[in-house]
Amino acid sequence: MPMQLKVHQITLPLASPFRIAHETRTHQPTLIVELIDGAGRSGFGEAAMTRYYGLDSETCTAILKNLAPALAPHNYLPPGELHVVLDTLAPQLHPFLRCALDVATHDLWGKRENKRIGEHWDQPKRQTATCYTIGMAPIEEMTAKLRAFPWPVYKIKLGGGGDDLAIIRALRAETDAPFYVDANTGWTAAQTIDYSHELKRLGVVFIEQPLPVTDEVGQARVKAASALPIIADESCQTLADVEKCAELFHGINIKIVKCGGLLPARQMIARARKLGLSMMAGCMTESSFGISAIAQLLPELDYADMDGAMLLAEDPGEGVTFDSRTGFAVWPEGNGTGARFRR
Repeated sequence: MPMQLKVHQITLPLASPFRIAHETRTHQPTLIVELIDGAGRSGFGEAAMTRYYGLDSETCTAILKNLAPALAPHNYLPPGELHVVLDTLAPQLHPFLRCALDVATHDLWGKRENKRIGEHWDQPKRQTATCYTIGMAPIEEMTAKLRAFPWPVYKIKLGGGGDDLAIIRALRAETDAPFYVDANTGWTAAQTIDYSHELKRLGVVFIEQPLPVTDEVGQARVKAASALPIIADESCQTLADVEKCAELFHGINIKIVKCGGLLPARQMIARARKLGLSMMAGCMTESSFGISAIAQLLPELDYADMDGAMLLAEDPGEGVTFDSRTGFAVWPEGNGTGARFRR
């Protein structure tokens, strides 16, 4: 029986408007990609149709469906072989779409082997807590959101042009939990260095991507003078970026959709470890299908930002969840990523 490819177009409603330096969203279009092998097993992957990256559901669905005939002759494709096929037939395929296919093949691989994906890998025996994100908003709204969602560690979105230190001071008055700060390229080098000392005093653990990707001179200055570690996000998209990031940052944030899936993400982790970088994995606004895939990396990480499904008003899937007391993953029954459509 040939391999089949199905694409499920879904719009994810957010529990509240989500603001970052680039945009505000109330809904997130996404594609759930389903690969069905010759034995009738389904593997699922996800590609968020993020407007900021120029993605459109209809166009991306058509691109994926055009690949179906090339996948059909295989009744099963291991993840490594999938990437060989894609490198040959669709070398310019958008990494978000490559990621969805990569995760779907990993999911099938786990189901065929009757194991969770991470159990196939040589990983440390440790747990890493995920943070919960407080998006940009008026201070009163941000503090209200924090109070309404008790969590052991928070990520705070800043860089919108307001009084960012006042925001952190107000949030710190509400909780003793550690903070990660994400400036989303919204600061200058001088601001970052200046803020870092007060942010450290206020219990911030690190600053994520404070400067635009193009400002490498400023980033080198920040790395040398910041009181806090600096984590690359927009500056670290693929394996090719890791070497440069080792010069300009203390750590990297890997997004599996940006690098093309779990296989390239683990290549980035291996390279970054050799270079002495700290490791984080983040998410887009994704359902449990995407989050359950990223969570397979958790034992290999120093920090995690996997709250995408927690930000939704309605999740079409179910899979990995997180304990509100510890932030640690709660693994579902089932193999592969453990994600499936909600019954």
